Amino acid sequence: GINAEYGAGDARIGFVGFPSVGKSTLLSNLAGVYSEVAAYEFTTLTTVPGVIRYKGAKIQLLDLPGIIEGAKDGKGRGRQVIAVARTCKLIFIVLDVLKPLGDKAIIEKELEGFGIRLNKQPPNITFRKKEKGGINLTQVVAQSELDLDSVKQILSEYRISNADIILKEDCTCDDLIDVIEGNRVYIPCIYVLNKIDQISIEELDIIYKIPHCVPLSAHHKWNFDDLLEKMWDYLNLTRIYTKPKGQLPDFNAPVVLKEDNRTLETFCNNLHKAILKDLKYALVWGSSVKYQPQRVGKEHVLCDEDIVQIIK
Repeated sequence: GINAEYGAGDARIGFVGFPSVGKSTLLSNLAGVYSEVAAYEFTTLTTVPGVIRYKGAKIQLLDLPGIIEGAKDGKGRGRQVIAVARTCKLIFIVLDVLKPLGDKAIIEKELEGFGIRLNKQPPNITFRKKEKGGINLTQVVAQSELDLDSVKQILSEYRISNADIILKEDCTCDDLIDVIEGNRVYIPCIYVLNKIDQISIEELDIIYKIPHCVPLSAHHKWNFDDLLEKMWDYLNLTRIYTKPKGQLPDFNAPVVLKEDNRTLETFCNNLHKAILKDLKYALVWGSSVKYQPQRVGKEHVLCDEDIVQIIK
């Protein structure tokens, strides 16, 4: 089967697309990964990891084959692929620029069915089950879709009769269901529109206005830099450079932190577990501090391209 634990890399990007949209060409031209590319359908049967280095971060590219109609019913190799897809930090949906919309709708519906939410934030809903006391609903903002009756109806389908629910934004029924089920993953997504060598400049101008889209030609390697820039944007990684005492910072091998956890403590653990207990403080240069350098403790939140010197 597919092994989701490749370990290598600071972030993982999954490529999803129908057969013959040029996904394999894009992968091999981006990564120099050679997966057997043939001009007929269904050639890639396993996920081939390629690793690219971009702005100092190691980024893993994974082909997620066979996410097509019926994968979520266990047809094809779909189930294993989904497990891998859920661990990605970003998803590229590769579409043929000549017929993108039908494919896009099908792929999105598939991924939604696996609990993957694309380009969405988790709904701002607090949900707590309790032993007794019925259903308490607090609406912080006016709701256009949900009211006490509809909330009770949804909860009764999950056999929940005692809960506190706080709606902090205008939420839909689907939002509430996502929060109750709780197994959703929220992943940013870029739509890669391939084969732009087959359309006119006027059409290209229109495509450029679509959100989350990058038009390119995998075959001619056109517009790859645009894709990489947007990829970097959506990955939202933080690079931290280390500075040994009395030496210049090492700019070649940054420690890369995920955006949700950028404290000095996380940085230390990424370097070596033993560092924290010897840590007196750290000196930081960069945009996260007022003074250059500044002494900080382990709660300090770092910014991209900060330089850190650990003082033991």
